[in-house]
Amino acid sequence: MPSHLSADRPAAQPPRRGTVDALISQTRHLRGEVDAVRREAPVDDEDAQGRWQRALCNLALHQLNDLDAHLAQLRDGPPAAPVQLTDTPAAPAVPTAAPRPGSLLSRVGSAEWNLLTDEASWSGELYQILGRDASAPPLTLDELPSLVLDEDRPMLTTMVTDCLIDAKPIDGEFRIVRPDGGVRTVHMMGEPVLDADGGTASMWAVLRDVSELRRSQRTVGETRESLQRQQHAAETEHRLAVELQEAVLPPWRGSLRFPRQGPRALDVAAHYLPSSTSALIGGNWYDALELPDGETLLSVGDLTGHGVTVTSGMAMLLGALRGMAVAGTRPGQLLSWLNQLLDATVQPALGSAVCCRYRPETRTLSWAQAGHPAPLLFRDGTGRALAAPEGVLLGATSGAVYGQAEETLHVGDLLLLHTEGLMPRRSGSPHPDEAGSQGGTAAVRSLLDLAPRFDGARTAQDCVRMVVEEFGDTEREDDACVLIARIGS
Repeated sequence: MPSHLSADRPAAQPPRRGTVDALISQTRHLRGEVDAVRREAPVDDEDAQGRWQRALCNLALHQLNDLDAHLAQLRDGPPAAPVQLTDTPAAPAVPTAAPRPGSLLSRVGSAEWNLLTDEASWSGELYQILGRDASAPPLTLDELPSLVLDEDRPMLTTMVTDCLIDAKPIDGEFRIVRPDGGVRTVHMMGEPVLDADGGTASMWAVLRDVSELRRSQRTVGETRESLQRQQHAAETEHRLAVELQEAVLPPWRGSLRFPRQGPRALDVAAHYLPSSTSALIGGNWYDALELPDGETLLSVGDLTGHGVTVTSGMAMLLGALRGMAVAGTRPGQLLSWLNQLLDATVQPALGSAVCCRYRPETRTLSWAQAGHPAPLLFRDGTGRALAAPEGVLLGATSGAVYGQAEETLHVGDLLLLHTEGLMPRRSGSPHPDEAGSQGGTAAVRSLLDLAPRFDGARTAQDCVRMVVEEFGDTEREDDACVLIARIGS
């Protein structure tokens, strides 16, 4: 219903039909694109980011549906009033189809209140929005607040008062209670209608049921807050895992020589390679420790999983490994006891490890493995994997027994220990174990191909740099460690 305030202005010309049709076509195309994005959004209720994405898409679809209906109204114009001739009997009224429930037309109604006659007129849609019987008389401005929630009545009263007294336009929302007890949110826009003397003669308003829109917006806000909390928790967990890992792994950088003095020293260097696809910290470790009996402990391992819990479990295993090695425990027995320790923990976990003791007097390497890639031995420009003794994953079987092997090393030999995460798993593999095995085999082949370059390296640290150059840019799903020991003269 137009306002009398604009009666002295030239009537606005309707937009060209072709222009509006083009806008409707663009809106519907965009709606289809948004709906496609919504269908592709993750449906896992535990995924906070997926819930937030779906909520945003639903809100966008809701608003695009409204825009489509608005443009259709703009194109079609207001409904034509029936022409009635004075000398022709009135034809029976033909009932018009009621707007489809939930459509835009069923959610927008209009009203006018005449202040001079105290009469009110409501559209049929407004009766539907407020849930009132269409045969009942419309409520006056004084009666309208009876439908509004107590806490929203002052706001409605203020808006109406400002409109009638100060000629301020109405633009605000309030909640109404329908006769069936349902609560709806209504957005009201209106203006005063002035008489010839400038006084307020009546007030008109358009009321829109925005309950679903506001519900969609609340869902977007709630899912956004849930996502932010999840991201904050992930960042906190990542920071704690990094701090714990840095506190546990050996602090040395560059090369170390074991023992500190002696003609047959080991030149040792190691490096940690983080995952390139995940910010989570895994349970990979490396270690090199000079033991009281003059031997040197070399080990790498991996505890399955990511996060603070796994990193703390790795710290427990590494601490136990060091303690037992200092006490003189041989590699096979050491892994058996680590398996018992992991089997007795409150949270079940699996891990792999290789544990070596190097005796410099005889250049003998004693080693054992628990479901882990065997050490690689490089000599005279070629490389091979050592024959692995028996050993299952740590935590897989109670009372497991681990075999032990020995290897005599030569001056200039290079020993390389690594975890399985150096190469990505093959995405086409149907089984994760098979995919991991293929990735480990590919990593071993790539490492063995470095043998000619290792032969020309001067230090273990130079060899580690070559490994990092080879694997540093690889799209790894997991983190990884590499440790290299060169037999000195």
